[in-house]
Amino acid sequence: MALELWRPRMLRGPFRELARMERDMEDLFGKVDWPWRTERGWVPAVDMVDAKDEIVLRADLPGMDEKSIDVTVQDGTLTISGERKEAKEEKKEDYYYSERTYGGFSRTVMLPTGVEADKVKATFRKGVLEVHLPKAKEAAGKKIDIKAE
Repeated sequence: MALELWRPRMLRGPFRELARMERDMEDLFGKVDWPWRTERGWVPAVDMVDAKDEIVLRADLPGMDEKSIDVTVQDGTLTISGERKEAKEEKKEDYYYSERTYGGFSRTVMLPTGVEADKVKATFRKGVLEVHLPKAKEAAGKKIDIKAE
C-alpha cells in the first residue's frame, strides 16, 4: 500500500476553480508537496522576533533532542541543521496515510547587520529551539525625540 499525504479538496464554492487549477498544474509539473517537505528531507518552521536588544529565532523541532541539532553563525547567516530519525517499531500496522517526516534538514536565515556572532546563545525546550542573537549597541538604535516649533 502506498502512503499518500492527505490534502483536502474543495469541490464546491469559490475555490473550486483553484482546486481544478492545482490539479492541472500537478499534471503538468508533477506533484507539488507541502512546504515543510522537500526532496532532500524536511524544513522546520521558524519565527524571528526583533526585540529591543536582541533578535530571537524560534524553530519547531518536535521529536528531536539537542544532540542531533547544529547551530552555526557565519558571514551574516544563521544555519540550523540536524536529522530526525524514524522511530522503528516491530508492530505490524497498516497506515492509511502518514504526514510525519524524517531525515536530515538544513535551514539558513540571513541575519541583519549588527548581530554579535560571538555572543549567540541557543536553548532547546519541549521541541522548540530558541536562538538569541544579541544586537551590537550601535545596531540597537535609539529613540529620537521630536520637538514642535
